[in-house]
Amino acid sequence: MPDAQATAHIGIETYRTQIHLASHTIQADEPADVGGTDTAPTPYELLLSSLGACTAITLRMYADRKNLPLEAVEVNLALDVEKTGGGQKTRITRQIKLLGNLDAAVRQRMLEIANNCPVHRILAGEIEIRSALQD
Repeated sequence: MPDAQATAHIGIETYRTQIHLASHTIQADEPADVGGTDTAPTPYELLLSSLGACTAITLRMYADRKNLPLEAVEVNLALDVEKTGGGQKTRITRQIKLLGNLDAAVRQRMLEIANNCPVHRILAGEIEIRSALQD
C-alpha cells in the first residue's frame, strides 16, 4: 500500500483542478495571466505548502517530545525555476522562524531536525516518477 495517494481531475474548466485525497478534497488552479481563474493555489504553491507543513509539524513534534518551550513555527518558502541548456534547475528557499525561549544550540538542532522532515528528504533525494496511460 502506498504511503499517500491522490487523484487529480480536470474537466473543461480552464485549469481549475479537483484533487481528491484520502478524506479531503482540495483544488489547484493557475493565475489569470496564464489562462486560469486564480481561484486556488498553483501546483507550485501546493508543493511548497507540503514542505512548509511538514517542516512545521516535524518541529512541533520534536519540541513536544523534548519539552522545549517552542511557542510557534513560521516557515516561509519560495520556489525559483531556472531554465538551463538541457533542462532546469529548481531552487527552494526555506526560512524558518522559531518563536519561544530557545538557546542557540537548541535552535541549531531544530534546523537539523527541519532538514530531516520527510518531505524535505523526498525532495532532496532521488525521485523516480513512473507514468502510464490508464484505460
